[in-house]
Amino acid sequence: MRVAIVGAKGQLGHDLIRALSEWELIPLNHADLDVCDFQRVRDKLTDIKPRAVINTAAFHRVDDCEDEVEKAFLVNAYAPRHLAQVCADLECTLVHISTDYVFDGKKNAAYSEEDTPNPLSVYGNSKLAGEYFVRAICPKHLVVRTSGLYGIAGSSGKGGNFVETMIRLAREGKPIRVVNDQVLTPTHTKDLAQTLRQLIKIDRSGLYHVTNKGQCSWYDFAGKIFELLGSKPDFGPTTTASYKLKAMRPACSVLAHRQLERTGLDGPPHWHDALRAYLSEKKYI
Repeated sequence: MRVAIVGAKGQLGHDLIRALSEWELIPLNHADLDVCDFQRVRDKLTDIKPRAVINTAAFHRVDDCEDEVEKAFLVNAYAPRHLAQVCADLECTLVHISTDYVFDGKKNAAYSEEDTPNPLSVYGNSKLAGEYFVRAICPKHLVVRTSGLYGIAGSSGKGGNFVETMIRLAREGKPIRVVNDQVLTPTHTKDLAQTLRQLIKIDRSGLYHVTNKGQCSWYDFAGKIFELLGSKPDFGPTTTASYKLKAMRPACSVLAHRQLERTGLDGPPHWHDALRAYLSEKKYI
């Protein structure tokens, strides 16, 4: 199977290359393909003739999106719309990665694929628009919402990932304050990539939620990192309001895996196990 991976240099792209190694992969970095250059996208994919395109590209600096609204919608909505048009013409599958930030977090329970989105931010709105375009335009689509990604390659757009940031701050001996009023499921990109492989292999389509199992606040997540490392930094909880961020975040954006269950897939392991595996692979433990 020939698969094009858009955004291959990111942490999810890196793990997709590892997970899909038995297929013919065409990794496309930003230097190879700017998703906002619509004619170039059409020409490149028409030349490649993939059976599937996995779009991991996004403008995901959530607070910057509030100031750069046009860029957020260009990258997160209009680029997926164009990808959907091209994939529809090529009769190939478009796998599009979305986010838990399409929800407002007011349900205080896990969100299923049937729940109505209500984004709080420009980022969430732009990602939701991208979802709608993909689902409306491309008959063979797989839209996958996930949350709290961290992976071996780090996030190039954010200068690392949450786990690496916590480890760095602990090593620097700086006071660490982490919000305890945002609940989600941190997700290892290696596990997400493996589940995407399963869904593509059995030719599934539609809307899926894919995260590690369980839930926690960012504060709990940081605490587990320090526990596994045997580290005891100056560490305590704080509130989202104390950061005075531009973009609103959902208070509880845990995703239920109803579609995975219906498909008969168990999905990724618990976030505790995923974190331990990550730290072990990075040789921190």
